[in-house]
Amino acid sequence: MQSYELLADSFLFGHGNFIVGLQRKRKNNTIFMTVGLSKYSFFETVEYNFDKAAAFTGFDAGILEQIKACNSVYQMKFPVRMGQNLDRVEVFEAYRVQHSHHKTPCKGGIRFSMDVNQDEVMALASLMTYKCAIVNVPFGGGKGGIKVDPKKYTPLELERITRRYAAELVKKNFIGPGIDVPAPDYGSGEREMGWIADTYLAMKPGDVDGLGCVTGKPIAQGGVRGRREATGLGVFYGTRELCNQADLMQKLGLTSGIEGKTVVVQGLGNVGYHSAKFFREGGAKVIAIAEYEGAIMNPEGLDEEAVFQHRKSTGSILNFPGATNLEKSSEALELACDILIPAALENVITETNAPNIKAKIIAEAANGPVTVEADEILNSKGIVVIPDIYLNAGGVTVSYFEWLKNLSHVRYGRMEKRFTENMNSQIVQQIENMTGRSMETGHRSMIVHGPDEVDLIYSGLEETMISSLHDLLNTMRENPGIDSMRTAAFVLAIKKVGVAYKELGIFP
Repeated sequence: MQSYELLADSFLFGHGNFIVGLQRKRKNNTIFMTVGLSKYSFFETVEYNFDKAAAFTGFDAGILEQIKACNSVYQMKFPVRMGQNLDRVEVFEAYRVQHSHHKTPCKGGIRFSMDVNQDEVMALASLMTYKCAIVNVPFGGGKGGIKVDPKKYTPLELERITRRYAAELVKKNFIGPGIDVPAPDYGSGEREMGWIADTYLAMKPGDVDGLGCVTGKPIAQGGVRGRREATGLGVFYGTRELCNQADLMQKLGLTSGIEGKTVVVQGLGNVGYHSAKFFREGGAKVIAIAEYEGAIMNPEGLDEEAVFQHRKSTGSILNFPGATNLEKSSEALELACDILIPAALENVITETNAPNIKAKIIAEAANGPVTVEADEILNSKGIVVIPDIYLNAGGVTVSYFEWLKNLSHVRYGRMEKRFTENMNSQIVQQIENMTGRSMETGHRSMIVHGPDEVDLIYSGLEETMISSLHDLLNTMRENPGIDSMRTAAFVLAIKKVGVAYKELGIFP
């Protein structure tokens, strides 16, 4: 029996096809049961949602089976010399899964976690296929992971582990700008992606497009501005656009727009932090933030940066000035709010706590935060769940922009920035000549400004999330039998992948 620790201060114990959730009470380190059983593993949950949507697509069984199947699964174990004197050897278990080759390269992050297992990586790879299809990013889905707790190793040891993993991928042709392009995920970041890129280039000298072998890199190594906050910003753009649909908001008893809405964020990692940031800046009120050590709430609103700095200095978000402590982080999930954002790991909303959820909208910033059983309960309560395979696609969208930058070898904005500023300056000058009045400096600067790289990245991401949401809503309107946005998202993804396979001539 294996334990799975979640950011909601909970555990999942898997045995066969069953997952049992437990929650740890921090006071005395005792463990007691708080949630029930789920008969689906993570990958089986994805397959369940796929099968539910497949009936609306019109494809025959053969093409549906091909779309659903993981094409390539690479499990590896490799030794790494560890310790300051390299006097011991540890063997690490790792994975890379390529779910679909209907488009190449494959694309997906690399997790560094003790919870990494084949079922999880297969599930995440398949979600990546559908995610890319929904937001019109021309990649097949992939995912990777190393079974390691990064907190237990020095940066030098992590570098050895990461580089050895990258070398194993190169040797088996499981990485490359036209083959498979990893990215950061839970437990990894820019630093690890930089190590992977450097290892690839060392083993593939002369590959002019080599930096495109991985995304989420530091800017100095071919990264793109805006990638770090991309997933959280995508969550904001997608949720904001849903809240702008007056008819949907009326059904939920809410006003249109983001401004004034109350938000609860579970997880203060990269995605949770930036989600909270953009919602607050957009006029929403973040009334609670949860992390593994507990949760805090303030009806007047929380500043995520101040909470982050408090946690950095004290080691905990608890006892934040002006906020009330919640003993269990899971309590935050059940607070009354307009929007609940689970931004940690999977399976945090189950059939046990779903009946207690009071949010009107659940914005899935994490992958798979809602179990199958919980999904049915939430739907029956009229809660709108914005599915992960659409809403957290901001990361892969901006990774796509980074990949294009690496292949074109031109920074975004370099070609047009000065031209745009010169043209806008002439327009402002003409307006001033015609009116006889000089424009204020601040207004002039705003109008004249030519786009920097980050401006273009944000604009491309905003367009992607807005247009993709309307694709989902249109799918629901065209298929009255669809009961949720999740099913609509799978229907949309299956149709796009199926059409791609037919265009390849594989199926009649």
